[in-house]
Amino acid sequence: MRSVCLTLSIITALVSQTGMGFAAKNPHILLILVDDMGYGDPGCYNPSSKISTPYIDSLAAAGMRFTDAHAAGPLCHVSRYGLLTGRYPFRAQCGAWSHRPVIDEGQSTIASLLSGAGYHTTMIGKWHLGFIENDYDQPLLGGPVDRGFDTFFGIRASIDIPPYFYIRNRHAVTPPTETVAANNSKDWSPIQGSFWRAGNIAPDLKLEEVTPRFTEEAVAVIENHATQADDRRLMLFLAYPSPHTPWLPSKEFEGRSGAGSYGDFMMMVDAHIGRVLAALKQAGMADDTLVIFSSDNGPVWYDADVQRLGHDSRGGLRGMKGDGWEAGHRMPFIIRWPGKVKKGSVSGQLICFTDVLATFAEIVDRKLPDKAVQDSFSFLSVLLGEQPVDKPIRRYLPVASSTGMMTIRRGSWKLITGLGSGGFSEPRTVKPHPNEPPMQLYNLSQDLSESTNLYAQHPDIVQELLAQIQCIHDQ
Repeated sequence: MRSVCLTLSIITALVSQTGMGFAAKNPHILLILVDDMGYGDPGCYNPSSKISTPYIDSLAAAGMRFTDAHAAGPLCHVSRYGLLTGRYPFRAQCGAWSHRPVIDEGQSTIASLLSGAGYHTTMIGKWHLGFIENDYDQPLLGGPVDRGFDTFFGIRASIDIPPYFYIRNRHAVTPPTETVAANNSKDWSPIQGSFWRAGNIAPDLKLEEVTPRFTEEAVAVIENHATQADDRRLMLFLAYPSPHTPWLPSKEFEGRSGAGSYGDFMMMVDAHIGRVLAALKQAGMADDTLVIFSSDNGPVWYDADVQRLGHDSRGGLRGMKGDGWEAGHRMPFIIRWPGKVKKGSVSGQLICFTDVLATFAEIVDRKLPDKAVQDSFSFLSVLLGEQPVDKPIRRYLPVASSTGMMTIRRGSWKLITGLGSGGFSEPRTVKPHPNEPPMQLYNLSQDLSESTNLYAQHPDIVQELLAQIQCIHDQ
């Protein structure tokens, strides 16, 4: 009997050190990332929004809404790199995504971290971080299932960037053997509306059906996990490629918003989020799931759109997608975690997508490799209501614009290492005149719209922030 008891105690000890032991106490995780949605679109961030977002708003009402959360960069691929790896994207060659994997083999990711903690990890949606692509009858290597996810169903990039085809795990579901002509909308700019590029497309992929298809896949993952005899926790990363162009609202949403086809499409996306949340509840998993919602970067939304429609997708922030200005990378960021995060709470903590990795590591009690923690700071204490704003979790936040212009935050101070937006907004770059500041410095606590350049008045702060940019780059 004594030997049996010793054997059982050894097994118990081993189990407690494996994912099976962690699974008993850790939450399921649902990470929902939408694409090109602005800070001013959800009603919980902008009471004047002309887009109804009841399901996103419900997450804020039941959890914590961050008001100073930032994407790792103001473009799709760089933002996703930072979210998945916990590293600032300027440390990698993210622009190489179209012809090779951007995340190095062996690099820690939120998926590999959680897999090691006993999670079943699955991704659905837009990858945009590259594959090794040869013929489409050959495996597509270097994607999600080679970077920590157990399963993947999705697309290689946006649904305005060909070739268009579905991928399951490492294989094209159907090769892109047909072609589709380019499309534009006359009522919008060339990169808005029902815009997509010409190229190859798989016969089983219809652009207007991609978002609904991903919802169906996500619901199936949740239902299957709930019915299987699997003690592991579920981590589902649902990366919608919408409301990025093309804006293709289904008929039931056409004309329902006050923000044109973009607003209609955003309402449709919100409804699909509602379907996924309903599936969690139906499966009996909602009270045991940490849900994170955000957008990968800011919207493509011009001053003319605000004037014409009376809707500010940017929420009063300056700029748009691609920019170093705030609208490019300050994002809605909401976390619902029943029993842990106070309902209806709001945090002004400065956080970045790169911080998700360290936060997950602390939640599941896993140590990260030293190289994986230099850019990632856990905000678990913030979620638990233990970290007031006057005790920041990170001292500095660097973000590179789409043209490589650097921005850096320290508290309310923000430095941009050039003039202009550094991104999509005009002027992108400005050559300073003699005796004019060569850079931009703003105090966001007094000037969130970034309208008053204080560069000349605070040379000490400028020098401190420039030195810190160099220090971070040298790490």
